[in-house]
Amino acid sequence: MIILIHTSEREFLVKTIMNILNYIKNKVIFSSKNPVIGSILAGAIVAVCLLGIVIPRATCADFANTTNASYVAKNANTAEKSVRTIKVIATAYSSTPDQTDDTPFITASGKHVADGIIANNLLAFGTKVRIPELYGDKVFVVEDRMNKRKGNYQVDIWMPDRPSAVNFGAKTVDIEVLES
Repeated sequence: MIILIHTSEREFLVKTIMNILNYIKNKVIFSSKNPVIGSILAGAIVAVCLLGIVIPRATCADFANTTNASYVAKNANTAEKSVRTIKVIATAYSSTPDQTDDTPFITASGKHVADGIIANNLLAFGTKVRIPELYGDKVFVVEDRMNKRKGNYQVDIWMPDRPSAVNFGAKTVDIEVLES
């Protein structure tokens, strides 16, 4: 397993682990009447520390789809056919009251926000679309609406956090409306 971390983080982790080991050596192993028990305890504590470093943690970036890859594998036999293409401005939003309303985790269609939800004022709720330039074959579903001032030719892609939405920016793209 390869762990990619910055040099400064690596140095901090090494220093922290060394401090823990020194503490264990000085306080636990030599103060214990049974050094074998102390050694086992020290090994267990170090193992727990290393698990926090080695086990991958899910972050908001994992859900932001920064690789533009589809999260859901589609069977080639069930590929949905595009019925029309619309040029739109693609933006992103997150579940914060200043970007939504007083129920930021509930869409206008009454569903809970989730990866793959977009907001649009032109298309009906439940309409499936693809944004091939940005996300390849990933299918999005219209489940939310935007402020009327945004018009009909903008889609807002839901993201799990504000930094991901801000980082997305605004892009002019073609969306493919899929057969229903």
